Amino acid sequence: LSSAMRGMSTSLSSTVANMVEFSKYEGLGNDFILVDDRDRDTPSLTPEESEKLCNRNFGVGGDGVIFALKPPSDDYDFAMRIYNSDGSEPEMCGNGIRCFAQFLKDLGADAESYRVNTLAGTIIPVMNSDGTITVDMGEPILAASKVPTTLEPNFEGDSVVEQTLECNGKTWKVSAVSMGNPHAIIFVDDLEKDIDFEKDGPALEKCEAFPAKTNVEFVQVLSDTHLKMKVWERGAGPTLACGTGTCALVIAAIRAGKIPAGNKVRVTLPGGDLFIEWNKDTDNKVFMTGPATFSFQGKAALK
Repeated sequence: LSSAMRGMSTSLSSTVANMVEFSKYEGLGNDFILVDDRDRDTPSLTPEESEKLCNRNFGVGGDGVIFALKPPSDDYDFAMRIYNSDGSEPEMCGNGIRCFAQFLKDLGADAESYRVNTLAGTIIPVMNSDGTITVDMGEPILAASKVPTTLEPNFEGDSVVEQTLECNGKTWKVSAVSMGNPHAIIFVDDLEKDIDFEKDGPALEKCEAFPAKTNVEFVQVLSDTHLKMKVWERGAGPTLACGTGTCALVIAAIRAGKIPAGNKVRVTLPGGDLFIEWNKDTDNKVFMTGPATFSFQGKAALK
């Protein structure tokens, strides 16, 4: 090695205590930093460290940091925790759990499926032979108080379907669905012309009608089995994909009579397509199928 290279190696070694090993994955462009904490009960990074790591100019860059943790009991194979790019902690992330499952497989935990403990309950990803991952996302939460939203219930089960909401100087028709995290779904005729995404998105995210804030999905119906959406994620802003949001908007579309029940629905997001099935008349569970792809791995300085 040259003296310059030896000096660089010594410099890196001297700061190794302040570095974290990571792997980078993406699900339809929704990108995450994955950390192997399977020997720990809690994340090895703080929310503040995670926020800095997600910075695309001064860190690795990502929509969030996901930690693979020890299961809390024998009922689970692993536990998953997430910090968003703003340091907040969501209950769950649909694209994130596909990346989590692929990360586990790449680490050698080569099972067909996993029982994962999350803040939204038990989530079960299944590894498909074609390389995609199908996730049993559980049952939707529809009661307004549990989403939570203070919008007046106007549908069966004390739920909210296309209820009127005044926000950002506009009148919206909002449906509220939780997949363990809150979603406000708004149907529009044209995603490009009918909304001011960069202003309406954050205004609705922080609207007082959603006391825990909310993810916001704007949806255009293309056919009975094809929807198109743009998402403003709580704590992350505009992202290329949102798995829980994709599930929530399909449920909202069926309940609002926009599309029929019983089909596998293709949802086109800015980053690509996800496929959603809601077993409305049987076990009420929602299944999401899509890709998760390894990008790179390395060590990053904690600042």
